[in-house]
Amino acid sequence: MKKVVFCITALVFLVSLSIPVLAQDDNVIRISPCDNASIQKQADSVKHLLAGGGFTVLREASITMESEYEIPIIVPMSEGTWYQFVFIGDVKSNTYEVRMYDYSEKQVVYQKKRWGDVDGNVISYSYIPKVSEYHMIKPLQVNSMQKKNLCGYVMLFKKTVGEAKAAK
Repeated sequence: MKKVVFCITALVFLVSLSIPVLAQDDNVIRISPCDNASIQKQADSVKHLLAGGGFTVLREASITMESEYEIPIIVPMSEGTWYQFVFIGDVKSNTYEVRMYDYSEKQVVYQKKRWGDVDGNVISYSYIPKVSEYHMIKPLQVNSMQKKNLCGYVMLFKKTVGEAKAAK
């Protein structure tokens, strides 16, 4: 019962913190789409490649990012299901990172790439959760020349049932 009261109190507190978003505060980061032909071409190539491997797109979005700021993405994941996450950052950025946390806020994935690495602006990893729960994925990119309006693209794929059984 104490956990329920705590969760409700925490939820009310979090909702009260979101009120400044409605006031059009300039210091609030809003998630909005972006348009970058180069990133879209890379995303289409990744989708085609993974579709050939038996994956289907669950979610995808282009996102406008700010240098050095993580974008939290919360997704439900099912136990034993094979997922593939892909983040594509602006090709002019210096550093790209993705962190993923499970429901208990334990970091379960961390990847970092730098400009100049092979496919340096693309981070991709597979993940099979041990329990069904929400996960938080936090992509980030660092750009020393352009601080705002960086384009990023995120995709979450799921191995189709028939293909997943064949892979085991």
